[in-house]
Amino acid sequence: MDTPELLRKDPEALGALLDRDRSRLQRMVRLRMDRRLLKRVDISDVIQEVHLDAARRIGEYVDGPPMPFYLWLRLLTSQKLIDLYRHHLGTGKRDLRREVSLAPFVEATSVALAEQLAGSLSTPSRAADRAEMQARVREALEGLDPIDREVLALRHFEQLPNDEVAQALGIEVSAASKRYVRALKRLGEVLGT
Repeated sequence: MDTPELLRKDPEALGALLDRDRSRLQRMVRLRMDRRLLKRVDISDVIQEVHLDAARRIGEYVDGPPMPFYLWLRLLTSQKLIDLYRHHLGTGKRDLRREVSLAPFVEATSVALAEQLAGSLSTPSRAADRAEMQARVREALEGLDPIDREVLALRHFEQLPNDEVAQALGIEVSAASKRYVRALKRLGEVLGT
């Protein structure tokens, strides 16, 4: 039984579906939330608001699901992040130095990806190694096409299968596969692995 049919037959199933995808959405928010917002907004609160929004809008999804359920939740989460950026980081006056770019979807930044890829090390010497590795990874990521960076983020950190990556980005599955392989190869070349 597909998700819309399940939700039509059992409205209580929504809670279980939301719980199932909670950790994936948390990873997505952690990767994409601006570091300045992390000081003001708790990731769990963002997910809770997305769940409330999903509960209010579930009829739209059930009536004509435009995409798989998780991608729909992910879209709601992206919209919530954009709202948070506007609320917390938007400009009072049109000062260009304070402008915040709001893409149609919130991209994973090179800094966030580098932090995730370099991992967390604890001793001072390991912290220095980590900072150096983050700088190298960030440089390598910035050398990639933005969509290739996004493919890496979706595949590795959000753990989306290739077909969902393609659907999320609006590209063909074969293009998503090629971009993924190309991005990994480029990272390996730059990092000397």
